[in-house]
Amino acid sequence: MTSEFTSRIASLYRLVRPLLFHLDAETAHHLAFRLLAVAQPVLARRHAYSSAALRQDLWGLTFPNPIGLAAGFDKDARLPRAWAGLGFGYAELGTITAQAQPGNPQPRIFRLASERALINRLGFNNAGAADAAARLSRLDRAQRHIPLGINIGKSRITPIERAVADYRECFRVLAPHADYIVINVSSPNTPGLRDLQGQQHLSELLTALQDDNARLPQRRPLLVKLSPDMADDDLAAAVATIEALRGDGIVATNTTVRRDLLAQPTAEAGGLSGAPLRDLATHTVRRVHQLSGGRLAIIGVGGIFSAEDAYEKLRAGASLLQVYTGFIYQGPSLPIDLCRGLERLLQRDGKARVADAVGTDA
Repeated sequence: MTSEFTSRIASLYRLVRPLLFHLDAETAHHLAFRLLAVAQPVLARRHAYSSAALRQDLWGLTFPNPIGLAAGFDKDARLPRAWAGLGFGYAELGTITAQAQPGNPQPRIFRLASERALINRLGFNNAGAADAAARLSRLDRAQRHIPLGINIGKSRITPIERAVADYRECFRVLAPHADYIVINVSSPNTPGLRDLQGQQHLSELLTALQDDNARLPQRRPLLVKLSPDMADDDLAAAVATIEALRGDGIVATNTTVRRDLLAQPTAEAGGLSGAPLRDLATHTVRRVHQLSGGRLAIIGVGGIFSAEDAYEKLRAGASLLQVYTGFIYQGPSLPIDLCRGLERLLQRDGKARVADAVGTDA
Protein backbone atom coordinates (compact mmCIF):
# COMPACT_ATOMS: atom_id res chain seq x y z
CA MET A 1 0.00 0.00 0.00
CA THR A 2 1.90 3.04 -1.25
CA SER A 3 1.75 6.59 0.06
CA GLU A 4 0.98 7.73 -3.46
CA PHE A 5 -2.08 5.49 -3.72
CA THR A 6 -3.32 6.58 -0.29
CA SER A 7 -2.85 10.23 -1.23
CA ARG A 8 -4.87 9.73 -4.41
CA ILE A 9 -7.71 8.16 -2.46
CA ALA A 10 -7.74 11.03 0.04
CA SER A 11 -7.65 13.66 -2.73
CA LEU A 12 -10.49 12.01 -4.65
CA TYR A 13 -12.66 11.81 -1.55
CA ARG A 14 -12.06 15.49 -0.76
CA LEU A 15 -13.36 16.29 -4.24
CA VAL A 16 -16.52 14.15 -4.08
CA ARG A 17 -17.37 14.58 -0.39
CA PRO A 18 -19.28 17.88 -0.86
CA LEU A 19 -21.43 16.19 -3.52
CA LEU A 20 -22.06 13.14 -1.34
CA PHE A 21 -22.97 15.25 1.68
CA HIS A 22 -25.31 17.35 -0.46
CA LEU A 23 -27.35 14.21 -1.16
CA ASP A 24 -29.50 12.48 1.42
CA ALA A 25 -27.46 9.98 3.40
CA GLU A 26 -28.80 6.76 1.88
CA THR A 27 -28.50 8.02 -1.70
CA ALA A 28 -24.93 9.09 -0.95
CA HIS A 29 -24.18 5.64 0.43
CA HIS A 30 -25.44 3.95 -2.73
CA LEU A 31 -23.42 6.33 -4.92
CA ALA A 32 -20.23 5.75 -2.92
CA PHE A 33 -20.88 2.03 -3.11
CA ARG A 34 -21.17 2.16 -6.89
CA LEU A 35 -17.88 4.06 -7.11
CA LEU A 36 -16.19 1.41 -4.99
CA ALA A 37 -17.70 -1.32 -7.17
CA VAL A 38 -16.08 0.28 -10.21
CA ALA A 39 -12.77 0.45 -8.34
CA GLN A 40 -12.99 -3.08 -6.92
CA PRO A 41 -10.93 -4.77 -9.69
CA VAL A 42 -8.06 -2.37 -8.96
CA LEU A 43 -8.47 -2.56 -5.19
CA ALA A 44 -8.59 -6.36 -5.35
CA ARG A 45 -4.97 -6.41 -6.55
CA ARG A 46 -3.78 -4.62 -3.42
CA HIS A 47 -3.20 -6.11 -0.01
CA ALA A 48 -4.14 -4.76 3.39
CA TYR A 49 -1.84 -2.44 5.28
CA SER A 50 0.35 -4.59 7.49
CA SER A 51 3.41 -4.51 9.71
CA ALA A 52 4.96 -6.64 12.42
CA ALA A 53 3.58 -4.24 15.06
CA LEU A 54 -0.01 -4.46 13.82
CA ARG A 55 -0.28 -8.07 12.68
CA GLN A 56 -1.88 -10.57 15.06
CA ASP A 57 -3.44 -14.03 15.12
CA LEU A 58 -6.85 -14.62 16.70
CA TRP A 59 -9.10 -17.70 16.45
CA GLY A 60 -6.64 -19.26 14.02
CA LEU A 61 -7.01 -16.29 11.66
CA THR A 62 -4.29 -13.81 10.71
CA PHE A 63 -5.30 -10.14 10.81
CA PRO A 64 -2.80 -7.92 8.94
CA ASN A 65 -3.90 -5.00 11.12
CA PRO A 66 -6.64 -4.46 13.72
CA ILE A 67 -8.79 -2.01 11.70
CA GLY A 68 -11.94 -3.60 10.28
CA LEU A 69 -14.98 -2.45 8.36
CA ALA A 70 -18.04 -2.66 10.61
CA ALA A 71 -21.21 -4.46 9.63
CA GLY A 72 -23.79 -2.28 7.92
CA PHE A 73 -21.69 -0.92 5.09
CA ASP A 74 -21.46 -3.98 2.83
CA LYS A 75 -24.81 -5.50 3.76
CA ASP A 76 -25.05 -7.99 0.90
CA ALA A 77 -21.38 -8.97 0.58
CA ARG A 78 -21.11 -7.20 -2.76
CA LEU A 79 -17.57 -5.81 -2.39
CA PRO A 80 -15.61 -8.45 -0.48
CA ARG A 81 -12.47 -7.90 -2.61
CA ALA A 82 -12.41 -4.12 -2.18
CA TRP A 83 -11.78 -3.73 1.53
CA ALA A 84 -8.20 -5.03 1.75
CA GLY A 85 -7.27 -2.61 -1.04
CA LEU A 86 -8.39 0.31 1.14
CA GLY A 87 -6.11 -0.91 3.92
CA PHE A 88 -8.58 -2.75 6.14
CA GLY A 89 -7.24 -5.72 8.08
CA TYR A 90 -10.60 -7.49 7.90
CA ALA A 91 -14.22 -6.77 7.00
CA GLU A 92 -17.52 -7.75 8.55
CA LEU A 93 -20.28 -8.23 5.97
CA GLY A 94 -24.01 -7.91 6.72
CA THR A 95 -26.17 -7.77 8.71
CA ILE A 96 -27.72 -10.61 6.69
CA THR A 97 -31.01 -12.30 7.57
CA ALA A 98 -32.39 -15.69 6.55
CA GLN A 99 -35.11 -14.03 4.47
CA ALA A 100 -34.69 -11.10 2.09
CA GLN A 101 -36.33 -7.96 3.47
CA PRO A 102 -36.61 -4.30 2.43
CA GLY A 103 -35.99 -2.80 5.87
CA ASN A 104 -37.82 0.17 7.31
CA PRO A 105 -39.46 2.95 5.25
CA GLN A 106 -37.27 5.77 3.93
CA PRO A 107 -35.84 8.16 4.95
CA ARG A 108 -33.96 6.04 7.45
CA ILE A 109 -30.40 7.43 7.67
CA PHE A 110 -29.73 10.93 9.03
CA ARG A 111 -26.46 12.84 9.31
CA LEU A 112 -25.71 14.98 12.34
CA ALA A 113 -22.69 16.62 10.75
CA SER A 114 -21.94 19.07 13.57
CA GLU A 115 -21.75 16.09 15.96
CA ARG A 116 -19.89 13.78 13.52
CA ALA A 117 -22.71 11.30 14.00
CA LEU A 118 -25.36 9.29 12.19
CA ILE A 119 -28.78 8.03 13.16
CA ASN A 120 -30.01 5.01 11.24
CA ARG A 121 -33.14 2.92 11.39
CA LEU A 122 -32.45 0.79 8.33
CA GLY A 123 -33.89 -2.39 9.81
CA PHE A 124 -31.56 -5.02 8.30
CA ASN A 125 -32.41 -4.27 4.68
CA ASN A 126 -30.70 -7.04 2.66
CA ALA A 127 -31.26 -9.56 -0.10
CA GLY A 128 -31.17 -12.57 2.21
CA ALA A 129 -28.74 -15.33 3.15
CA ALA A 130 -29.03 -17.36 -0.05
CA ASP A 131 -28.18 -14.33 -2.21
CA ALA A 132 -25.05 -13.50 -0.19
CA ALA A 133 -23.98 -17.14 -0.05
CA ALA A 134 -24.23 -17.49 -3.82
CA ARG A 135 -22.06 -14.42 -4.29
CA LEU A 136 -19.45 -15.51 -1.74
CA SER A 137 -19.32 -19.02 -3.18
CA ARG A 138 -17.81 -17.51 -6.32
CA LEU A 139 -15.01 -15.90 -4.30
CA ASP A 140 -11.94 -18.11 -4.38
CA ARG A 141 -10.11 -18.42 -1.07
CA ALA A 142 -6.99 -17.09 -2.77
CA GLN A 143 -8.87 -13.85 -3.42
CA ARG A 144 -9.41 -13.32 0.30
CA HIS A 145 -6.51 -11.14 1.34
CA ILE A 146 -8.16 -10.52 4.72
CA PRO A 147 -10.57 -12.39 7.03
CA LEU A 148 -14.23 -11.85 6.13
CA GLY A 149 -16.74 -12.06 8.96
CA ILE A 150 -20.49 -12.33 8.46
CA ASN A 151 -22.96 -10.63 10.78
CA ILE A 152 -26.33 -12.42 11.04
CA GLY A 153 -29.64 -11.15 12.38
CA LYS A 154 -33.27 -12.13 12.88
CA SER A 155 -35.69 -11.65 9.99
CA ARG A 156 -38.28 -9.03 10.84
CA ILE A 157 -41.22 -11.33 10.05
CA THR A 158 -39.94 -14.01 12.42
CA PRO A 159 -41.61 -13.93 15.86
CA ILE A 160 -39.31 -14.00 18.86
CA GLU A 161 -40.34 -17.56 19.75
CA ARG A 162 -38.98 -18.75 16.37
CA ALA A 163 -35.82 -16.64 16.46
CA VAL A 164 -33.49 -19.57 17.16
CA ALA A 165 -34.66 -21.45 14.07
CA ASP A 166 -34.28 -18.28 12.00
CA TYR A 167 -30.67 -17.71 13.12
CA ARG A 168 -29.88 -21.39 12.60
CA GLU A 169 -31.06 -21.21 9.00
CA CYS A 170 -28.97 -18.10 8.41
CA PHE A 171 -25.95 -19.76 10.01
CA ARG A 172 -26.42 -22.95 7.96
CA VAL A 173 -26.40 -21.03 4.68
CA LEU A 174 -23.64 -18.53 5.46
CA ALA A 175 -21.18 -20.14 7.87
CA PRO A 176 -19.37 -22.15 5.15
CA HIS A 177 -18.44 -18.86 3.49
CA ALA A 178 -17.43 -16.95 6.64
CA ASP A 179 -14.12 -16.72 8.44
CA TYR A 180 -16.07 -15.83 11.59
CA ILE A 181 -19.73 -15.26 12.46
CA VAL A 182 -21.25 -12.48 14.58
CA ILE A 183 -24.69 -12.95 16.12
CA ASN A 184 -26.44 -9.57 16.08
CA VAL A 185 -28.92 -9.43 18.96
CA SER A 186 -28.51 -5.72 19.66
CA SER A 187 -29.78 -3.58 16.79
CA PRO A 188 -32.46 -1.18 18.04
CA ASN A 189 -34.20 -1.18 14.65
CA THR A 190 -35.82 -4.64 14.65
CA PRO A 191 -38.69 -4.88 17.17
CA GLY A 192 -37.91 -7.29 20.00
CA LEU A 193 -34.38 -8.08 18.84
CA ARG A 194 -32.66 -6.73 21.95
CA ASP A 195 -34.74 -9.12 24.07
CA LEU A 196 -32.42 -11.83 22.73
CA GLN A 197 -29.60 -10.35 24.85
CA GLY A 198 -31.43 -11.65 27.92
CA GLN A 199 -29.81 -14.63 29.61
CA GLN A 200 -32.40 -17.26 28.73
CA HIS A 201 -32.86 -16.26 25.09
CA LEU A 202 -29.12 -15.80 24.57
CA SER A 203 -28.35 -19.17 26.15
CA GLU A 204 -30.84 -20.97 23.89
CA LEU A 205 -29.55 -19.20 20.80
CA LEU A 206 -25.86 -19.78 21.50
CA THR A 207 -26.42 -23.42 22.48
CA ALA A 208 -28.20 -24.12 19.19
CA LEU A 209 -25.63 -22.32 17.04
CA GLN A 210 -22.71 -23.96 18.80
CA ASP A 211 -24.30 -27.36 18.12
CA ASP A 212 -24.55 -26.46 14.43
CA ASN A 213 -21.03 -25.05 14.53
CA ALA A 214 -19.64 -28.31 15.88
CA ARG A 215 -21.05 -30.16 12.86
CA LEU A 216 -19.09 -28.09 10.35
CA PRO A 217 -15.93 -29.62 8.90
CA GLN A 218 -14.16 -26.67 10.52
CA ARG A 219 -15.98 -24.70 13.23
CA ARG A 220 -16.21 -20.94 12.86
CA PRO A 221 -15.33 -18.42 15.57
CA LEU A 222 -18.69 -17.31 16.97
CA LEU A 223 -19.06 -13.82 18.46
CA VAL A 224 -22.02 -11.87 19.88
CA LYS A 225 -22.66 -8.18 19.20
CA LEU A 226 -24.01 -6.38 22.27
CA SER A 227 -25.74 -3.07 22.90
CA PRO A 228 -24.08 -0.15 24.69
CA ASP A 229 -27.38 0.49 26.48
CA MET A 230 -27.39 -2.62 28.70
CA ALA A 231 -27.57 -2.22 32.47
CA ASP A 232 -24.41 -3.50 34.14
CA ASP A 233 -26.13 -6.55 35.64
CA ASP A 234 -27.53 -7.50 32.23
CA LEU A 235 -24.14 -7.00 30.60
CA ALA A 236 -22.50 -9.18 33.25
CA ALA A 237 -25.09 -11.92 32.70
CA ALA A 238 -24.58 -11.78 28.92
CA VAL A 239 -20.79 -11.97 29.21
CA ALA A 240 -21.04 -14.90 31.63
CA THR A 241 -23.44 -16.72 29.28
CA ILE A 242 -21.22 -16.17 26.24
CA GLU A 243 -18.17 -17.39 28.12
CA ALA A 244 -19.97 -20.43 29.58
CA LEU A 245 -21.19 -21.47 26.13
CA ARG A 246 -17.74 -21.19 24.55
CA GLY A 247 -18.37 -18.00 22.62
CA ASP A 248 -15.22 -16.76 20.94
CA GLY A 249 -15.69 -13.06 21.56
CA ILE A 250 -17.89 -10.00 21.83
CA VAL A 251 -18.42 -7.07 19.49
CA ALA A 252 -18.82 -3.96 21.64
CA THR A 253 -20.85 -2.15 20.64
CA ASN A 254 -23.88 -1.64 18.44
CA THR A 255 -25.57 1.77 18.11
CA THR A 256 -27.31 3.48 21.03
CA VAL A 257 -30.84 4.79 21.48
CA ARG A 258 -29.63 7.40 23.97
CA ARG A 259 -29.94 11.04 22.91
CA ASP A 260 -28.39 12.69 25.97
CA LEU A 261 -25.01 12.07 24.33
CA LEU A 262 -25.80 14.74 21.74
CA ALA A 263 -25.04 18.44 22.17
CA GLN A 264 -28.22 19.11 20.19
CA PRO A 265 -30.66 16.29 21.00
CA THR A 266 -33.05 15.08 18.34
CA ALA A 267 -36.23 13.04 18.52
CA GLU A 268 -35.34 11.15 15.31
CA ALA A 269 -35.74 7.43 16.00
CA GLY A 270 -33.01 4.90 15.35
CA GLY A 271 -29.53 3.92 16.45
CA LEU A 272 -26.98 6.68 17.08
CA SER A 273 -23.38 6.10 15.96
CA GLY A 274 -20.27 8.19 15.59
CA ALA A 275 -18.32 10.50 17.88
CA PRO A 276 -21.04 10.82 20.58
CA LEU A 277 -20.94 7.06 21.10
CA ARG A 278 -17.17 6.88 21.62
CA ASP A 279 -16.96 7.08 25.41
CA LEU A 280 -19.97 4.83 26.03
CA ALA A 281 -18.60 2.20 23.64
CA THR A 282 -15.15 2.39 25.23
CA HIS A 283 -16.71 1.99 28.68
CA THR A 284 -18.50 -1.14 27.46
CA VAL A 285 -15.28 -2.54 25.99
CA ARG A 286 -13.51 -1.96 29.31
CA ARG A 287 -16.36 -3.52 31.29
CA VAL A 288 -16.48 -6.62 29.07
CA HIS A 289 -12.71 -7.02 29.45
CA GLN A 290 -13.05 -6.76 33.22
CA LEU A 291 -16.03 -9.12 33.43
CA SER A 292 -14.33 -11.78 31.31
CA GLY A 293 -10.93 -11.36 32.89
CA GLY A 294 -9.55 -10.77 29.42
CA ARG A 295 -10.52 -14.30 28.36
CA LEU A 296 -12.94 -13.16 25.63
CA ALA A 297 -11.56 -11.38 22.58
CA ILE A 298 -13.29 -8.05 21.99
CA ILE A 299 -13.92 -6.14 18.78
CA GLY A 300 -14.26 -2.48 19.77
CA VAL A 301 -16.67 -0.33 17.75
CA GLY A 302 -18.02 3.17 18.22
CA GLY A 303 -16.73 6.67 17.57
CA ILE A 304 -13.30 5.87 16.09
CA PHE A 305 -12.15 8.87 14.05
CA SER A 306 -8.45 9.07 14.96
CA ALA A 307 -5.54 6.86 15.97
CA GLU A 308 -5.98 8.16 19.52
CA ASP A 309 -9.60 6.96 19.52
CA ALA A 310 -8.45 3.56 18.25
CA TYR A 311 -5.64 3.29 20.78
CA GLU A 312 -8.02 4.15 23.61
CA LYS A 313 -10.21 1.15 22.75
CA LEU A 314 -7.22 -1.15 22.48
CA ARG A 315 -6.02 -0.07 25.90
CA ALA A 316 -9.55 -0.57 27.25
CA GLY A 317 -9.44 -4.21 26.17
CA ALA A 318 -10.25 -4.52 22.46
CA SER A 319 -8.00 -6.71 20.31
CA LEU A 320 -9.65 -5.64 17.06
CA LEU A 321 -11.47 -2.47 16.02
CA GLN A 322 -14.14 -1.50 13.50
CA VAL A 323 -15.16 1.75 11.84
CA TYR A 324 -18.31 2.84 10.05
CA THR A 325 -19.37 6.42 10.78
CA GLY A 326 -15.77 7.61 10.95
CA PHE A 327 -15.18 6.00 7.56
CA ILE A 328 -18.04 8.03 6.11
CA TYR A 329 -16.90 11.35 7.61
CA GLN A 330 -13.13 10.88 7.28
CA GLY A 331 -13.12 9.06 3.96
CA PRO A 332 -11.49 5.93 2.56
CA SER A 333 -7.98 6.86 3.67
CA LEU A 334 -9.07 6.37 7.30
CA PRO A 335 -7.95 2.70 7.69
CA ILE A 336 -4.38 3.48 6.64
CA ASP A 337 -4.33 6.74 8.65
CA LEU A 338 -5.38 4.77 11.73
CA CYS A 339 -2.77 2.07 11.12
CA ARG A 340 0.06 4.54 10.75
CA GLY A 341 -1.09 6.47 13.78
CA LEU A 342 -1.27 3.29 15.87
CA GLU A 343 2.27 2.39 14.86
CA ARG A 344 3.46 5.79 16.08
CA LEU A 345 1.58 5.45 19.38
CA LEU A 346 2.89 1.94 20.00
CA GLN A 347 6.44 3.09 19.30
CA ARG A 348 5.97 6.10 21.60
CA ASP A 349 4.92 3.81 24.44
CA GLY A 350 7.65 1.24 23.82
CA LYS A 351 5.24 -1.50 22.76
CA ALA A 352 6.36 -3.85 20.03
CA ARG A 353 2.93 -5.18 19.08
CA VAL A 354 -0.74 -4.29 19.27
CA ALA A 355 -1.30 -7.20 21.65
CA ASP A 356 1.03 -5.51 24.16
CA ALA A 357 -1.40 -2.58 24.45
CA VAL A 358 -4.63 -4.56 24.80
CA GLY A 359 -6.26 -4.02 28.18
CA THR A 360 -3.47 -1.90 29.70
CA ASP A 361 -6.03 0.67 30.90
CA ALA A 362 -8.75 -1.79 31.85
